[in-house]
Amino acid sequence: MSDRIHPTAIIEEGARLHETVTVGPYAFVGAKVTLGARCEVGHHASIMGATTMGVGNRIFPYAAVGFPTQDLKFKGGEPRLEVGENNVFREFCTVHTATEAEQATIIGNENHLLAYIHIAHDCILGNRIIMSNNATLAGHVTVEDGVVMGGYAGVHQFVRVGRLSMLGGMSKITQDVPPFFIADGNPAAMRAVNTVGLERNGFTKEQVDAARKMYRIIYREKRNRRQAIEYLRDLPEAGENPYAAMITFLEKVQRGIVPGSS
Repeated sequence: MSDRIHPTAIIEEGARLHETVTVGPYAFVGAKVTLGARCEVGHHASIMGATTMGVGNRIFPYAAVGFPTQDLKFKGGEPRLEVGENNVFREFCTVHTATEAEQATIIGNENHLLAYIHIAHDCILGNRIIMSNNATLAGHVTVEDGVVMGGYAGVHQFVRVGRLSMLGGMSKITQDVPPFFIADGNPAAMRAVNTVGLERNGFTKEQVDAARKMYRIIYREKRNRRQAIEYLRDLPEAGENPYAAMITFLEKVQRGIVPGSS
């Protein structure tokens, strides 16, 4: 056994670990797990199921990754968990595989998933997402790039959270969250433009101003979603980012969007 794998760790036959993977004391790696180069599995962490991880992922102690779905509709088969590169899974976080055979829960790259977070079956996460302690995603949630979730925030099934948005701590999210904005409260309401987050992600002053304009069009001028789409599409700059990104997001909304604050 490699000197990178502690002698008390359990690595089931069939597991595929790159030679640079490290596994701590009393950790468990299941038979159908594949771990890429430089992954680190902390003591007492468990990775199960048909789970594939790319390079550089860190799984902290007591994390439970790749466990079967809690969905009562699960009928067996081999649903998957697919994880990209350089993600951090902090202690006691839980991540589940999909419900249907041959489907997958998907996590992208460079996400920071803090202690006790939960990612349920069939979720799709993009890149550079931060989920603070105890934040929870129900099944079939999509979280786009650069989202920040405060502690104890909870997201309802089938909700989509737009890129570079922010969810306040203890927020209850039951409808889609448009990109670039801040949602907060129980039930959540849209509060403001995520100005600091946009600037930290390289948005120019003109792009931040565009986000403010879209916030005003959607929430301050009290247009419904269809009216907002038509108004945005008619703007001279409608084909530019971030206008185009907002139009695309709104066109795909199925659960409605988080309402504005009163």
